[in-house]
Amino acid sequence: MRLNPHLVAMPGDYLFAEVARRVQAYAPSAPRPIIRLGIGDVTQPLAPAITQAMVEAAQEMGTPEGFHGYPPDQGYPFLQQAIIDADYAPLGVRLELDEVFVTDGAKTDTSALPELLAADARIGVTDPVYPAYIDANAMAGRLGRHEGGAWSALTILPCRAENDFVPELPAQPVDMLYLCYPNNPTGTVLTREQLTRFVRYAQDTGTLILFDAAYKAYITDPAIPRSIYEIEGADQVAVECCSFSKSAGFTGTRCAYTIIPKALKARIDGQSVSLNALWRRRVACRQNGVSYPIQRAAAAALSPQGQRQVAAQVQTYMDNAHHMVATLQGAGLQVFGGVHAPYVWLRIPGQRSSWEFFDHLLHQAQVVGTPGSGFGQAGEGYLRLTAFNTAANTREALERVLAVL
Repeated sequence: MRLNPHLVAMPGDYLFAEVARRVQAYAPSAPRPIIRLGIGDVTQPLAPAITQAMVEAAQEMGTPEGFHGYPPDQGYPFLQQAIIDADYAPLGVRLELDEVFVTDGAKTDTSALPELLAADARIGVTDPVYPAYIDANAMAGRLGRHEGGAWSALTILPCRAENDFVPELPAQPVDMLYLCYPNNPTGTVLTREQLTRFVRYAQDTGTLILFDAAYKAYITDPAIPRSIYEIEGADQVAVECCSFSKSAGFTGTRCAYTIIPKALKARIDGQSVSLNALWRRRVACRQNGVSYPIQRAAAAALSPQGQRQVAAQVQTYMDNAHHMVATLQGAGLQVFGGVHAPYVWLRIPGQRSSWEFFDHLLHQAQVVGTPGSGFGQAGEGYLRLTAFNTAANTREALERVLAVL
């Protein structure tokens, strides 16, 4: 048996698996219930419009005339059209049905989209960064050697408080650049001008931008772009991944979508190749899609009634985030994010490392965050806190944290 040497050589556990391991090891001896503000999992139940649609679709499946087998490769047209009408048309973005690919999660596609590229394609990411982007390319052997906590062939764009967490353009050529905004983990955003700069760079260099917009529902300022396609020319250089997980509570039901415009093309051996057609070919081979009841539920989340119900849930999480920011800042701590995203990026006081501070809060306050160093070297000295808990738990967690500080 010959194994994948790149997977074998990967360092340590996946970040959130290590967080879970430490919590599980400590939980039996914890003196009180642990409050989890670490993993970005939602806590509110699915909205009524969503569950009603899911039930009705499941009942349809129990009748001869309403039964559905394998779904279409790219998703049912009713959901594709709902995505276009609810998420893009209001932004002035025009899309066609076959530019929308329904999938079981943004993590799935952000990890798989590098399959469009050559085996030795050069990858660029911000730092800190959602670790799945790096791990997927490391498994494919694109990132070189892991030495001194860094990958030798990965291009890093540091995002620090000193540069307002806005990355510089890559100093060396890259084939694909990951951008996640609103950002996970820092909770920061890019202005229209800043995002335009990246689109122009991609146009000039032939770089593909993979834009992860999983948290766009949390943007509170209409001047902040919700889609990269609000920027002129982005349809020629960018793929956009979106999710129902954090916007509509689908972490346990799994549904997302990826936009690949037909204007997005690349050249190989002197020929122009459509990335839309290339991805459609890949999808037909590698997945069987998302079930009919779940796609009906996702479409219901985009209905007028569903949008109102989902917006109320999003606002509840943002109320938590705003309270976290106000409380922590009021205690003299430095925090970022929490304005256009459900994440608060806390600068750790004192000289503790991210993992030391994580363990301190776990054992002394029984509160779970996520160590910033797990998101990259520029994340050292920070802790990510999520707003995805109840208002009561969020307030109690803050009281506990301040008590041990």
